[in-house]
Amino acid sequence: RNQEIALASASLIEGLNNVSIFSFGSDGTDGPTDAAGGYVHGQTSQLLRDKAIDVEKVLTDNDSYHALEAIDGLIMTGPTGTNVNDLSVVLIKAK
Repeated sequence: RNQEIALASASLIEGLNNVSIFSFGSDGTDGPTDAAGGYVHGQTSQLLRDKAIDVEKVLTDNDSYHALEAIDGLIMTGPTGTNVNDLSVVLIKAK
């Protein structure tokens, strides 16, 4: 869910050089994967297109992991031993 939140938001911030979004699970895993979540920024959509990755298809197939992995967009923390919450953050750098 966290990787999909991040990946789905990439197109919404495309071209914005001052915006980044990340989402992760506090337990250090996101669903059945070894990633805690995902990270995207204003250039993520272009990076994915450059690698011929169709974001809409990836989201339909629930395979955000491999798309984010291809552009170093996974958040990897390892298991934390706690399951408190998921956290989604939008960072906007003031100009």
